[in-house]
Amino acid sequence: MVLSVFKHLPLVRTKLKRFLSTMTSPIVQIKDGQLRGNVQQLFDNSEYYSFKGIPYGQAPVGKLRFKAPLPVQPWQGVYNATEHGSVCPQFDVYTRQLQTGSEDCLFLNVYTKSLNHNANKAVMVFIHGGAYMFGSGDDTLLGPEFLVQHDIVLVTINYRLEVFGFLCLDIPEVPGNAGMKDQVLALQWVKNNIQQFGGDANNITIFGESAGAASVTYHLISPLSKGLFNKAIAQSGTCTVDWAQTINAQDRAFRLCKVLGKDTRDPKEALDFLQSVPMKDLIRKTFKTMTKEEEHRGLPMHFVPVVEKFDNNAFLSEKPQDLLIAGKSLNIPLMIGYNNKEGMISVPMEVAKLEYRNKIPSSYIPRSICNNITADKLNEFGKRIKEFYCNGKDFNAEDVDRVCSLLSDLYFVSAIHIFTYNYAKNAESVYMYRFNFDTELNLLKSIMGFNMKGASHADELFYLFSSSFNRDTYRDNPRLKEIVDQVTMLWTDFAKNGNPTLNSPGIKWNPYTIDGKEYLNIDEYYSSGKYADRENVEFWNKLYKEAGLMHISKSKL
Repeated sequence: MVLSVFKHLPLVRTKLKRFLSTMTSPIVQIKDGQLRGNVQQLFDNSEYYSFKGIPYGQAPVGKLRFKAPLPVQPWQGVYNATEHGSVCPQFDVYTRQLQTGSEDCLFLNVYTKSLNHNANKAVMVFIHGGAYMFGSGDDTLLGPEFLVQHDIVLVTINYRLEVFGFLCLDIPEVPGNAGMKDQVLALQWVKNNIQQFGGDANNITIFGESAGAASVTYHLISPLSKGLFNKAIAQSGTCTVDWAQTINAQDRAFRLCKVLGKDTRDPKEALDFLQSVPMKDLIRKTFKTMTKEEEHRGLPMHFVPVVEKFDNNAFLSEKPQDLLIAGKSLNIPLMIGYNNKEGMISVPMEVAKLEYRNKIPSSYIPRSICNNITADKLNEFGKRIKEFYCNGKDFNAEDVDRVCSLLSDLYFVSAIHIFTYNYAKNAESVYMYRFNFDTELNLLKSIMGFNMKGASHADELFYLFSSSFNRDTYRDNPRLKEIVDQVTMLWTDFAKNGNPTLNSPGIKWNPYTIDGKEYLNIDEYYSSGKYADRENVEFWNKLYKEAGLMHISKSKL
């Protein structure tokens, strides 16, 4: 018997070595091949597994540029998933930096505490914001520790941006929405592979912020996304707001060609030309292709999702508003909300336009309303805006509170309320929130140097994701750690079971109903209420109603 043990020692050593290697450098088998990841530590010194830069689609280069993505080809050997893949080519409007990245950028990242195939952990897939113009799934800003400590599987993704992701030539080869189809392909990858990372393929929550939230709500109405996820969280954005929809996309493509030196009205000729243009010359072309009208109306976001003119594999073939009104959205649990000072982020840009705005207040009116009313009605609406927000007087650069309030309502709050109301008419479970926290974690407000109280657009991200900006604060400040742990528990509990729970005694987050419009204030004290920002929402709702557009049709409050 002793001889028998010694006889098998080499085999035992080999298996032990392989086991220890897996613990320090885990290897996972997925459908396309093997992946090598890393073992990382959470704040409590427990471990989690990190797999970065996993390719989910083929490089969309050459003749694949601007087209729907193709699934990644299987590989031989072990793919090293220890570093992020390249970011997609982009211009960061916050840092004013050009990041050439690479067109070969269809990568995703997976973070998990378990590699047990039967662990069945809730899965959360984050879709980053950035005006459909910049951003990535990298842990520079989207570190996983705050969320993964609640024992969920987190996935973050890249998708093509601006011209690369949203050029539309109105031809079958380039019908638009390539960036949205990237997201669909990433969700298909998650559905097919997440069990290997301890995730439950039947309990997937997609969540996103700003353009990412608009994307989330697009997936609620797209036939391509059906069956790929089970819950959704939309933070500060919807697919029904002007900045998330483009019009006259083919004309924009032709203007792009002209900017780059090719004057053509032939879409096939335009495609051949644009596929030959150097990558760096296609970055930051939104501003160069804007019309005079667009320079003064709305946000500078125009390479964004579009209604496609061809039914074959279309991500979107009808207007989002029409689909919602017709009840053609998914009936899945939705958590949706906004920050109480969303518009703060746009105040500096807006203050520079105040002279023009005061002369022509109708320039505030959203494009969707503008295109549906007469010129006289447009002027009347402009006067009503000045009357509502500053008693008919001119806006001034010192009174940033009023400007912030207008921008918040115009670009975020009213659209989110109207979307939520119309989605809830056909959905069984909706939770609405207003995020009001104002602490050292409100990074974007801090960068802008505002003394205004409240949470700016995107400030909530620093309560959900770890980064070099907030890790030390979280570790060293017990009060902020408690805040982050509560906020992330709301998000992860919703992902786990569709029921966001609070540690605050006596406070319950009641589901939203079309009559009560219930919501939760997320701040130091937490409180529930009905119809957040009612007066402002009703003002904008009346304008949308008078223009014959989607609106809140009744209120019993």
